[in-house]
Amino acid sequence: MAPRTTEETGPSRPLNVEQIVKKAQNFDYNPLIPLKYWLRTAGTLLKEADIYEHEGNDQQTYLLLFRHAQLVIRNLSTHPDAKQGKNRLALAQANKDVEHDLMKLEVLKPRINKRYERYEQLLRDRDTRRASANAREASRSREQKAPSYHQVIDRRPVSDPAVASDTETLAAGDNRDLAVQLAHKEIRRRATARKATRQAGISEEVEQERRTAGLWGNWEEAFTKNDESIDQDTLSRQMQNVRLQVNGSTSAENRNGSSRPSFESQKSSYHYPVVPEHHDSGSWKPLPQPSSSLDDSLRGTSTFPRAPELPPKDYDVDTPRDHNTLPLRPEKEPLSIPSNLDPNLAPQQDLKPSTFTFKPSAYLENGTPLRTIFLPPDLRHRFLSMSLPNTRANLETCGILCGTLVSNALFISKLVIPDQESTSDTCETINESALFDYVDGEDLMVLGWIHTHPTQTCFMSSRDLHTHGGYQVMMPESIAIVCAPSKGDWGVFRLTDPPGMKTVLNCTQTGLFHPHAESNIYTDALRPGHVYEAKGLEFDVVDLRPH
Repeated sequence: MAPRTTEETGPSRPLNVEQIVKKAQNFDYNPLIPLKYWLRTAGTLLKEADIYEHEGNDQQTYLLLFRHAQLVIRNLSTHPDAKQGKNRLALAQANKDVEHDLMKLEVLKPRINKRYERYEQLLRDRDTRRASANAREASRSREQKAPSYHQVIDRRPVSDPAVASDTETLAAGDNRDLAVQLAHKEIRRRATARKATRQAGISEEVEQERRTAGLWGNWEEAFTKNDESIDQDTLSRQMQNVRLQVNGSTSAENRNGSSRPSFESQKSSYHYPVVPEHHDSGSWKPLPQPSSSLDDSLRGTSTFPRAPELPPKDYDVDTPRDHNTLPLRPEKEPLSIPSNLDPNLAPQQDLKPSTFTFKPSAYLENGTPLRTIFLPPDLRHRFLSMSLPNTRANLETCGILCGTLVSNALFISKLVIPDQESTSDTCETINESALFDYVDGEDLMVLGWIHTHPTQTCFMSSRDLHTHGGYQVMMPESIAIVCAPSKGDWGVFRLTDPPGMKTVLNCTQTGLFHPHAESNIYTDALRPGHVYEAKGLEFDVVDLRPH
């Protein structure tokens, strides 16, 4: 692998809250899109905000939380489907989430503005120093002119709130191996945190409430301090830590008279398991208890067994010894590096998402930056193998591409095969509640979908375009992978924006194959685009179809 490639223009300048709010308000809302898709979009915004917050990116956290609040309060509450009974409960929960948004926004606001003001002051100080230096040189060259403060500002790159200025900015295409290592470590850490939470008997609902309400603080770090070697002792300690945090936060609130809601008042039929004390295996016997008598302890008659005496040191009497000479330091053996490990990569234990930021690798047609999606190269082969029975029967098969966000890049880590109904030209997901229950339970994000064209070529049909519109509303980076096994072809696509997104979302035609007025409705996302295949990126396959 080539040496790590960073952004040459330097870190983007920080934004103040007013600038972030303007960016957060810049999104297209279409009430013709079913409310269920917008609710999924709201949930995705919260997941992304949670990850950016954990990585210390205040700017992007603020943007996503503000956008979520704006979407729910101003748009979804007046959606045509808002009055339907099945949507009322979801909207009530969304409004409850907004209350937590506002609490976090108030905490983030002074931090963001303080950082912005410090940056502006540093620029002014630098401008002053340059002006002084130029004044001293004025006698030799009157034509020299120091750049003004506003000129310095204008030279800064256009700022993206997701690209934190205090991290190492990386080019995704040139750092795929590093990205894979970073993703594997972070995905394992999060899996350990979820496992410890479940082991501790805390329901998903209570867990999410405590996290969004800020009652647990840095809860994940408490769960994953030793995630490289997860054994029974580790899980036991983590379960005990969770229980202490649960009990401790409640008692502290009672003592301080906090107005936060008491989640302990919620009734639960689950009883926390008792974590046994761990003892070494083998025959173990307790040491005899020491005497409680002060006289016995003074006389040295304690019943503790006495420590054995140190063995005498063996000296070579025939060799003279110089007491003033230090012993020779043993020679160090060179550290052998496995041949399959790139020496340019940082040690895995030093990889932290908050240290790196992958810069956007492509842009929408309207200029919106697209985060990189890392795709496992073997994923489509595994999918084609699973869909082979349907392909032979001339039936389409579809799967959902799920993953997570790490260092401003998206990693596909799971291929979920939902329950579905298929024909030769269509594939419809059924029992969506089971699908999204699984996705939410595993803390996953939906990054797109994959499906087959058993006998046709690799293209996006009008039906595919309408289906993908729902995915790209939830996340602009969402992709559609089309596999044409009979032609040996495949492709990765997204809708153009503009004109593709608006054309598809405003289209009211219902036919299976119908034309659209625009010709460039979709484009390739892989060659070139924001999708990169990352060799070695691990993924799991989950089949939710009944067997």
